Amino acid sequence: MTAPVTTEETPGESPGAEPAPGTEAVPGTEPAPGTEGDTAGLVVPRPPVHRPRSRTYSLTVRALGPVALLALWWASSATGLLTPDVLASPAQVVGAVSELWGNGQLSDALATSLTRSGVGLVIGLAAGLTLGITTGFTRLGDELLDSSLQTLRTIPFLSLVPLFMVWFGINETAKILLIAVATTFPMYVSTTGGVRNTDRKLVEAMRSFGLGRLAIVRQVVLPGALPSLLAGLRLSMTLSVIALIAAEEINATAGIGYLMSQAQSYARTDVLAVCILVYGLLGLTADVLVRGLERVLMPWRTAGPGGGAR
Repeated sequence: MTAPVTTEETPGESPGAEPAPGTEAVPGTEPAPGTEGDTAGLVVPRPPVHRPRSRTYSLTVRALGPVALLALWWASSATGLLTPDVLASPAQVVGAVSELWGNGQLSDALATSLTRSGVGLVIGLAAGLTLGITTGFTRLGDELLDSSLQTLRTIPFLSLVPLFMVWFGINETAKILLIAVATTFPMYVSTTGGVRNTDRKLVEAMRSFGLGRLAIVRQVVLPGALPSLLAGLRLSMTLSVIALIAAEEINATAGIGYLMSQAQSYARTDVLAVCILVYGLLGLTADVLVRGLERVLMPWRTAGPGGGAR
């Protein structure tokens, strides 16, 4: 007898069976030579390299916008698109600055306005910081004060001008208090948010070490809320300039607002432009001061995710 011939079969396949539909080899999918078993075909990740910008480059970029506006202003005046009765030319504005500074009007007005703005800002910052710590750190303060302060915050401070004139007259008190009210609420909101975001576990740990409430606020809460405090300071300083403009409309006899009212009476668009530029420079100076304070107090902060890119 002849022994049966046995053949090895692959499990799941029968001899001579055709490949299952859809399992044919697709042309062009063969591995490239030299890439079997290695990672030569993978893309090597390259993290972005942030090269610091020079200070000269940063200042040049920041100056492009103002220089472009100045060039547009000069060109419009030179071509007659802007007539002097609409807006004085840059040369006329420079002449007005020389005139006002020479007779002492601009320096006196600037000193008066800075005093009003500074005193009102200090009062507003102190009130906002105190109220923000009280409502953000204590539950009783939050329940007693927050709802009332949030209601007052929604009232436009410009609507208080007539009421302040009735209450305090047209003297310096009404002007300073109007600036103080305008600057209180930005500082209050920022302080409250920063204090509430303080790590509660850290506060409890400090309490377990025997620190009192005031010591915890001074050594733990305020340093932790520093970014929010500086943001509130920036908003308050900007609003102090805006409130100063409104305050100096209350029958002022000195200050930048008084110069504006006098220039309006005599249709001096060059002096009006000078006053507007002074207000703008005051706001820019306030913002630069806060930025410098941020660099000193928080040197680890950067401009943002792309802060180091060119």
